[in-house]
Amino acid sequence: MKLGIVGLPNVGKSTLFNALTKAGADSANYPFCTIDPNLGVVDVPDPRLKVLQEMDGTGRIVPATVAFYDIAGLVRGASKGEGLGNQFLSHIREVDAIVHVVRCFQDDNVVHVDGAVDPARDIETIRLELILADIEIMERRILRLERQAKADKKAKALLEFAKRLLDHLENEQPAKTFDITPEEKELYQDFRLLTSKPTIYVANVSIDDALTRDNESIRVVRELAAKEGSEVVAISAQIEQELSELDDEDKQAFLEDMGLSEPGLNRLIRRSYRLLDLISFITSREVETRAWTIRQGTRAQQAAGKIHSDIERGFIRAEVIAYDELVAVGGYVQAKDKGVMRLEGKDYIVQDGDVIHFRFNV
Repeated sequence: MKLGIVGLPNVGKSTLFNALTKAGADSANYPFCTIDPNLGVVDVPDPRLKVLQEMDGTGRIVPATVAFYDIAGLVRGASKGEGLGNQFLSHIREVDAIVHVVRCFQDDNVVHVDGAVDPARDIETIRLELILADIEIMERRILRLERQAKADKKAKALLEFAKRLLDHLENEQPAKTFDITPEEKELYQDFRLLTSKPTIYVANVSIDDALTRDNESIRVVRELAAKEGSEVVAISAQIEQELSELDDEDKQAFLEDMGLSEPGLNRLIRRSYRLLDLISFITSREVETRAWTIRQGTRAQQAAGKIHSDIERGFIRAEVIAYDELVAVGGYVQAKDKGVMRLEGKDYIVQDGDVIHFRFNV
């Protein structure tokens, strides 16, 4: 599962990416510093794993991960090829969700591509370019459907739906705000539009605003994000990059000096994970304590397949206990002794934080 970091040039995308991944991606004070997307795989912060490792005496911790792509800055006219726009839009098509970085800080030493900081204008610039790109996709699709609809009733129904969706886009509204019925969901997903992708906004704030996470610019971002049902995370990319270069002891001291409880990136990563509709179940045995990534709503037998296909094929039962309940009784052995482990069948819907041991035939 991949998230693409997008935004105008010089809003802090590569700085944020460097902090997330410590990958050393180029970051410079000029547009199009990034051309080919940089990829970084990031651990999902999960303090439950450390608790279980200490409780069970396991050898190592293996957290869940999520992938971030640092995509070059878009500019006005990208949908028509401005600023290598076609190339950059194609990179956005490859990701599952969007992290839209919005500049919410003033700094005369960092140029703004449009001359001044204006979060509302910046968001609308990106949103409009993505909408225009989607309109082009829909127009081409409708032309094909019109030919097919002459002899295909299914194509005719899809054509009517496509025209309604195109009309919505032409009113400069993103696809994610288009009302659909449950029956239309599959049709909608088939178009794979840029503006249908889940989005989280990162309000990149100054060091001074990092603690309160509130200023007029952030409030503007929150208001616009709320209209499309998106979340906002306010962080200082500059602080996060500095933190990423420190060891654990110095990082904790830095956070305490700043009055912060944790790095802002932890909040961003966790929310990005949820944005992709992902949860983690946990296994904890002698060798390792590991978080396994699954989609919300995954059944136990399919979850077993995340570990190994043989476990899925030979699935018998899942021994399950919620993380909080396991900690309360003092560990896996105590949970079995007290009879609080549950035996679940293949159709059990796995919950986030379930600690599971699968029984299976080889």
